[in-house]
Amino acid sequence: MFLMHSTEQAPDILEIYEIETVDSQNANGNGNVILFNDDYHTFDDVIVQILKATHCSIQKAEQYTWEVHNNGKSNVFQGSIVDCLFVSAVLEEIDLKTHIEY
Repeated sequence: MFLMHSTEQAPDILEIYEIETVDSQNANGNGNVILFNDDYHTFDDVIVQILKATHCSIQKAEQYTWEVHNNGKSNVFQGSIVDCLFVSAVLEEIDLKTHIEY
């Protein structure tokens, strides 16, 4: 709980929270889509969704899926931030958990 004395003014909301935006320089920069392991999806579900999202080979999708299973996560895509957002959204269509790093 945050208490203020009557002589103190509340801080400006923009001073409390730093708003992160994707500017035009970052939109063309490289990012990574990280896919995380879960206990809900089958290997086949994950492979199909990786294929749908990244258009990689089936062998690469299987490799990513095994890496997620064994290591808890895998970098399944690298590209522009715009492309990363698309890939992440497709993976999340079936409630897979992703994170974009850039």
